[in-house]
Amino acid sequence: MRLGLISDVHGNRVALEAVLTDVPPVDGLLCAGDVVGYNPWHAECVEAIRHPGEGLVAEHVAVDSIPTVEGNHDRAVATGHAPHFNHMATAGVEQAREQLDGDQLAWLDDLPTELTAAGGRVKVVHGHPDDPDHYTRPHEFGPDLLDDEDVLVMGHTHVQHHEVYDEGIVVNPGSVGQPRDGDPEAAYAVLDLNEMTVEERRVDYDVDAVIAAVEEAGLPRQIGFRLLEGR
Repeated sequence: MRLGLISDVHGNRVALEAVLTDVPPVDGLLCAGDVVGYNPWHAECVEAIRHPGEGLVAEHVAVDSIPTVEGNHDRAVATGHAPHFNHMATAGVEQAREQLDGDQLAWLDDLPTELTAAGGRVKVVHGHPDDPDHYTRPHEFGPDLLDDEDVLVMGHTHVQHHEVYDEGIVVNPGSVGQPRDGDPEAAYAVLDLNEMTVEERRVDYDVDAVIAAVEEAGLPRQIGFRLLEGR
């Protein structure tokens, strides 16, 4: 079984389209949260994840759903409560709340903080198995993060990384819509459960189009320009 792993789309439709076009044949897709926030296409990204057969994925990856956990921006948009967010994050939350309809907000609010897939072999969280808001950076990866699953998938840091241990795999596929590891290309990963391997993948996309859309939407300009440096 091969699974595509995505995370931290953050309303970046252009990057999401590039990733979903680039992804090789897989048996399913999983998302480690933060579908919305920052970039201006919150509703389109929500619909692409909710109904992939009707949207961006329709002609490439035949999946009926993309199981998704709740990220901190998803929760902030659903509840309207965004403590400790900087001005860029707050602007994205406010715009998303204006853009999304009641059904889309309810979908965000109903997202679980943890899910399992592949018969329990894969666990997906956003930040950390014990704390969804904790930034689990690469130096914190270790087999102690694994419980009964073979693979733990995390997001939140926007840093692509994975480690393979005797006990299993810990992987962060990186951020689709706002990488912060110094590489501006959209990030995702492909997990092979038969071989117990992870392929980290990057794909180029039209960052200039996102910068223009950010400015047109009246969002802080830095949201767009930081994408040029992957930070």
